[in-house]
Amino acid sequence: MKHSSLLPIFLLLFLFSVSIHSQEKSGDQPEKKLEEQQSESTTEEKTEKSPQEMTRWQMLKYDGVSAFGGVTNAYTQPFRWKGKDWATFGGILAGTALVYLIDEPANDFFTDQEDDIPSFVKETGFRFGKPLVNYGLTTGIYAFGLITKNEKVRKTGVLLIASATAGGIIQTVSKTLAGRARPYTGKGKDSFKFYASEADYHSFPSGHAILSFTTAYAISKQFDNPYVKGGIYALGLVSPISRLWSGAHWLTDVTLGIVLSVVIVDGIDNYLNKKERYVYDSKKFKIKWDLKLGAGQLGVVGTF
Repeated sequence: MKHSSLLPIFLLLFLFSVSIHSQEKSGDQPEKKLEEQQSESTTEEKTEKSPQEMTRWQMLKYDGVSAFGGVTNAYTQPFRWKGKDWATFGGILAGTALVYLIDEPANDFFTDQEDDIPSFVKETGFRFGKPLVNYGLTTGIYAFGLITKNEKVRKTGVLLIASATAGGIIQTVSKTLAGRARPYTGKGKDSFKFYASEADYHSFPSGHAILSFTTAYAISKQFDNPYVKGGIYALGLVSPISRLWSGAHWLTDVTLGIVLSVVIVDGIDNYLNKKERYVYDSKKFKIKWDLKLGAGQLGVVGTF
């Protein structure tokens, strides 16, 4: 943010005014006691106003509160929707209904392509959408930000963890309640077994789609280059499409999963920005990407 460089100045001015006001009202207090109160006030303000100056333990607690607030915001967001938001919600429902009409021909098309897809692509798509792999990646990003005290990376990690948690809980509950039969069962797109415990009836929505695209979309928000964003989106779509190839999900399962990912990530990101949980100089944490060419070598190196 542009005002982040002014934050320490405003903080010092505030503390200075608090100190003068305290001295004027409590001039008969012992000097030592006044110094202790000022020291405690300074510590509290730094903890609340300057997260970039915290210890790693304080950062961990602060980020935990941020992630919890993001998840809570995701679930309470509909209570704050206004006209435009409800119109968007209506558009999502209408779009899902239209896709539902072509679920079976779409399933035939994608499953017909399965034999032509390299096995490593299908395996990568399947693994990337698994909770263990996904949380390994997201916590790894956060841990890197925590160790290096890089506030931008920490915020990205918090956004990833909070979004994956919110989306994961939603899809787990929805799958069980909807009880939609997977395409490979041969029961058709209209087969539902509400509150089902069998995995064959956990088709709607796609958990792989939600976890993988949530991760991709959250990471892409850290870049301005449209080509970089597009590349990350493409990687995030491998997992959802792999579920269509294997006949594990209908097109509506995957489509709604992707839409939910975008809504959840945007909502939590807006929450973190609105609450100013992370205020940093974007130029300070900007990553410079360079293309490295050499004898038998081709790669991209990020410098920060």
